[in-house]
Amino acid sequence: MIPDYELTGPPHAPVLVLSNSLGTDRTMWDAQLPALSARFRVLRYDQRGHGKTPATSGPYDLELLGRDVLDLLDHLEIGRAHFAGVSLGGMTGMWLACNAPERIDRLALLCTSAALGPASGWRERAEFVRTNGTSAMVRSTLERWFTPELASRRDVSAKYGAMIAATDDEGYAGCCEAIATMELDERLAGITAPTLVVAGYDDRATPPEHAERIAGSVAGARLEVLENAAHLANVERPEQVDRLLGEHFAGEEQRMSLGAEEAAGDGSAPGRTGTGTAVRRQVLGDAHVDRTNERTTEFTAPFQDFITRYAWGELWASEEMDRPTRSCVTLAILAATGNHDELAMHVRAARRNGVAVETIRQVLMHVAVYAGVPKANSAFALADRILSEEDEQSGA
Repeated sequence: MIPDYELTGPPHAPVLVLSNSLGTDRTMWDAQLPALSARFRVLRYDQRGHGKTPATSGPYDLELLGRDVLDLLDHLEIGRAHFAGVSLGGMTGMWLACNAPERIDRLALLCTSAALGPASGWRERAEFVRTNGTSAMVRSTLERWFTPELASRRDVSAKYGAMIAATDDEGYAGCCEAIATMELDERLAGITAPTLVVAGYDDRATPPEHAERIAGSVAGARLEVLENAAHLANVERPEQVDRLLGEHFAGEEQRMSLGAEEAAGDGSAPGRTGTGTAVRRQVLGDAHVDRTNERTTEFTAPFQDFITRYAWGELWASEEMDRPTRSCVTLAILAATGNHDELAMHVRAARRNGVAVETIRQVLMHVAVYAGVPKANSAFALADRILSEEDEQSGA
């Protein structure tokens, strides 16, 4: 089947395929379209039984959904493309990267999972929808898709509630059965496409732990966890997702451009400064970097430029170590040396990078054994305060 689709952007730009989640149509990517279509030939399509793509009798499986994409690429005579998918779209992307790696250039997986059991729950949901229709799923789905603040907005609940209700009952049910039968977790190590994994910190449908498992299994994958974002993180945090996707899909072209800037520069390494600023914002958050910039004086400006270029533009920007691991190393060093102001900042950064609370605890336990109990005691007290504040802010 050739899904219904639309193409937007410069005709000769690299193609970027955007795949929608269960219960949505391709307009779920509306917020990303202006930024992405300025640089890429954006190909949005509707999953089978969603939007304008007709349903067929279920059950479906990921191979069926993946081959719909391959049929579409063949129809448009596109040999190779970037791919980004949310939830079910991400599962489709993983299947493609495993089974048709020659067709996928770079891959972005948002708020998704490689194993989202139990299978019985998805079969029960499929049966429920076949009996009661997708309109019966609206309220519970909106609660999972968005944080309470965004879900309470009438424009959001109206748009996405209507989107769920308009999804074909059989198409929705068939896709539920595709999720029930997917077997991706054992195949992730075979993905060779450069991969970005994005999770929403408040996502109850596919919590960050699912993203951590994907990123830990795909060689060289980059993990980003967005604060104040639930399941449709691209809707809730559009500017952050725009930036992450733009950076990721620019890929080698962007790095070559930055390298050329550095080679042609006068020693100030403008390329590393630009990269460092972007990476610093990704790890520490826009609010922190904005506060730092506001406090920068003529006296401190050279130092800020130095750490932006070397700490963030060179070390943290390197792909030789993933960011969760860098966070763990940084936490251990800061705790062992008693640098508490920096430690507080990097506890927050570690959570943004997808480091689990349990992992932070283990890092500090290692500090106790290898650097001394008093230092670990202080670090535990500080980290506990930071993590408790995060829980209060998220309403946990």
